[in-house]
Amino acid sequence: MRQVAKLALEDGTVLKGDGFGYSTIKTGEVVFATGMTGYVESLTDPSYKGNILMSTYPLQGNYGISKDWFQSDEIKVEGFVVREETRYPSHRLSEKNISDFLDENKIPGISGIDTRALTLKIRRHGTIKGALATEDVEDEELLAMARAQPRIEDIDLVDKVSVTKPHILGEEYKNRAVIMDYGVKNNSINELLKREIGVILLPYNTPPKEVLDYEPDGLLVSSGPGDPSRVKEGIEIVKNLSEKLPIFGICLGQQIISLAFGAKIYKMKFGHRGANQPVKDLKTGKISITSQNHGFAIDGNSCEGLPIEITQINLNDNTVEGIEHQELPIIGVQYHPEAGPGPNDTDYHFDHFLEDIKKY
Repeated sequence: MRQVAKLALEDGTVLKGDGFGYSTIKTGEVVFATGMTGYVESLTDPSYKGNILMSTYPLQGNYGISKDWFQSDEIKVEGFVVREETRYPSHRLSEKNISDFLDENKIPGISGIDTRALTLKIRRHGTIKGALATEDVEDEELLAMARAQPRIEDIDLVDKVSVTKPHILGEEYKNRAVIMDYGVKNNSINELLKREIGVILLPYNTPPKEVLDYEPDGLLVSSGPGDPSRVKEGIEIVKNLSEKLPIFGICLGQQIISLAFGAKIYKMKFGHRGANQPVKDLKTGKISITSQNHGFAIDGNSCEGLPIEITQINLNDNTVEGIEHQELPIIGVQYHPEAGPGPNDTDYHFDHFLEDIKKY
């Protein structure tokens, strides 16, 4: 028997549909992602912490769930909103259906929602606070919960997704890099290991001196959730180590690097979330299709007069997609070159990071 579910939005809208997953109530910022596949990767992406995720592609769960596709150890989203949810998946690697997956992780889902209309609402008005209930609750109570929650820019989220103790992988490799874990995806770790770069995964609040104690050859400033200006520890890490190590920043990591050198960040109206964002390299003119998941961006005008320059832009809205330091081996990209889900057009950035490690 299907359970009734509700999604209440801070503007007073209450959407009703069928519940799946865990019976509970969760709040979060409602965002949409445009990928046609990759729901497992998205659900387990730490960058979605604090978000109720909605997929614009109508059918979700059709190829099931496999641990091979996880980007972390568990679901990170606060809730999942879909047009249609499949209970009987078909894929040779599938281990369970999507409802059971959400249930195991105590995450609610709602189906039967007009996701096209909700996407248009978010595009018009911007991301919106919401409350998702898969248990019995009055509309007004749910609306009050949606409205009372803090804005995502007022929440510290990195400490909820970072490792709590160091992890070392690929000890046999000659070159090794520290990853500051602000919500790193498994694919980023795997891209380094694939290039025989050992990984030292450190908690978000590790002091600069302790980072150097591991004698790394490079520093990866990882992706992650929330407002980068709240990640004070990351900004200090970049400031302290910018002249000591090659640095590569991904998504939140690029924003942290930019803040360390004096740039400004702003919250986007509805962000970029999907696997089909076109990015132009300003030096080569090459255009790549990229995977993205972010709700904040660098203010390009604020980079004028700073030692960082803009190297890539988004062709949909001209937002900043890539930066590099004018003198030091420091680069950042706003998208996800490790993909998962998404295209692999830009995984060459990991090759460049390895080159910087070897040269520095």
